[in-house]
Amino acid sequence: MLKGSNTAVPAAALRVEVGWRGGPGVPDADASALLLVAGKVRSDADFVFYNQPAHSSGAIRHEGKRDAGGRITDTLLVDLARVEPAVDTVVLAASADGGTFGQVPDLYIEVRDDRGTPVARFENPGATTETAFVLGEFYRRQGAWKFRAVGQGYSSGLTGLATDYGITVDEPQQAAPAPAAPPAPPAAAAYTRPPVTPPVAPPAPAAPPAAPVRLTKVTLTKAAPSVSLTKQGGTSGALHVNLNWEVRKQFSGWSSKFGRPTALHSDLDLDLCALYELTDGSKGVVQALGNAFGALHQPPYIHLDGDDRTGAVASGENLTVNLDHKRVFRRILVFVTIYEGARSFAELNATVTLRPQHGAPIEFSLDECTVPSLVCALALITNTGDDLVVQREARYLVPERGVSPQRTVDYAYGWGMNWTPGRK
Repeated sequence: MLKGSNTAVPAAALRVEVGWRGGPGVPDADASALLLVAGKVRSDADFVFYNQPAHSSGAIRHEGKRDAGGRITDTLLVDLARVEPAVDTVVLAASADGGTFGQVPDLYIEVRDDRGTPVARFENPGATTETAFVLGEFYRRQGAWKFRAVGQGYSSGLTGLATDYGITVDEPQQAAPAPAAPPAPPAAAAYTRPPVTPPVAPPAPAAPPAAPVRLTKVTLTKAAPSVSLTKQGGTSGALHVNLNWEVRKQFSGWSSKFGRPTALHSDLDLDLCALYELTDGSKGVVQALGNAFGALHQPPYIHLDGDDRTGAVASGENLTVNLDHKRVFRRILVFVTIYEGARSFAELNATVTLRPQHGAPIEFSLDECTVPSLVCALALITNTGDDLVVQREARYLVPERGVSPQRTVDYAYGWGMNWTPGRK
């Protein structure tokens, strides 16, 4: 499509993909959507992005980022049939993190229908020094939905774009200057008693304003693989860990002759797990296998949600760590195993997101798997005494014959546990 052109789209489930070619010196980018009524959001809840990944109506969901051999995509799932009648426009935008869009090669936005067929694509919006872009928009016209290629840039980043549509953004405020001292009265001035006025009842307190939207986030990479939760202010409350994934091609792993992938089964089942070691020396595992789901309000203060096979960011595989008891943790290793449906992580694109109750979310993508791996170490959380550190691992491990994936992780990280066979 050309800039400014439009095309009809089905009022059904759509997949909106913002994509680009990654590489050294290429900034990261993030997709977002805004639901508008007469050009403005109704409230900050109409902004869907990495820190607010789903709209209350269920019409839009931020699915997350994928990296397939250097081709990076960030995806929004849009169901136009569920957009509220008052909403007339859904703006589709992207923001650059760590540079400008002039440094982002092969930028595009593509809309696919529920069968995966492309229905609209807009490439190369002509970016130079912009740090945010409105790439396209869905809008109502005579009872139907259309997509328009927009290509409008902002030099003020996601903050400027969001505030332009009425979003209240939480930004650090500079301290106001101290008020100037009042001038001294003239020396000859006579003292006059101020008039007595009756007390006035204070006005009723106003309702507290809604919390502004926070745009901060942390992306872990090979070059910058760790972050301090303490410095982020995220050392209390619940820490939610989510794994979501997408199978780009129908592969199940590797044939007996390594290097030849075989067909992927439709019942792919990944299991998110965690090894833990507490300060009292006790060790264990939280996993669906053996129904070892853990507990949030008693040791080990880690709980695994129910098993999921979709990989969706709104569900996917999730576990929660109770950081109110951070002093009892020595280390926690979050890892994922393939329970069934595949013999390797090859061609499986996954994103890991850690969301502290307080502080910025932490995210990273898994590298493309090039070995016949059944288990991947995702993140290591370590309590150093003064700090709580999250380390990106993204480490694929290959179990030896007869050795379970869990035991393989144990050996690799020196947990020293005794293992017995288990089933779901």
